[in-house]
Amino acid sequence: MNGINSIYWIDVIVVCVQIEYEAVGTAYANALLSTAQGNGALDAVHADIDAISTVMKDSQDIKEFLANPTIPEEKKKQMVAQMASESGFNKYTVNFLNILIDQNRIDAITEVCDAFESKYCELTDTQVAVLRSAVKLEQEQQFLIAKKLQELTKSKNVKIKPVVDESLVAGFVVEWGSSQIDLSVKGQLDKIGSELMATANAQ
Repeated sequence: MNGINSIYWIDVIVVCVQIEYEAVGTAYANALLSTAQGNGALDAVHADIDAISTVMKDSQDIKEFLANPTIPEEKKKQMVAQMASESGFNKYTVNFLNILIDQNRIDAITEVCDAFESKYCELTDTQVAVLRSAVKLEQEQQFLIAKKLQELTKSKNVKIKPVVDESLVAGFVVEWGSSQIDLSVKGQLDKIGSELMATANAQ
């Protein structure tokens, strides 16, 4: 029983920490958005945050390095400076990252990026769609899908997030909001299976 209670409280603590990180992320993202917009650098900063988000997802080592409280702030700022130099970050982005380090909130960088992306898309009327395909699609194919989705959703802008999902066999699935277009082989096979099951049950 004690073991079950321990697991329960661990889960509660994890949830509370996640809520705190999300709140911190939203607060800092709003501050960055306001600064970028006020200085005419919204699109440039958004491109930087997009790049940072990708780095944090692709490189666990960099994420853990920045979040490690035992590593001196100066070393973290050196890493930020290197990333900024290699990627050509806007000065407002660099200043913001250094502020996160100074205030010991760089560990919430993933939540900041997610919140900024959400706020940016809301502000610019951008519809974000996840494009899952069995193989990596060419840029031209993604562009055509984005254009068609833009017509469908009446959004000013559409941002495609491609994901390779080999379980689809072939074709692709587009997901946005609560909507979905399934043009995958797996989707068609599942549909046929459901129809056959319904026919069998009706007999």
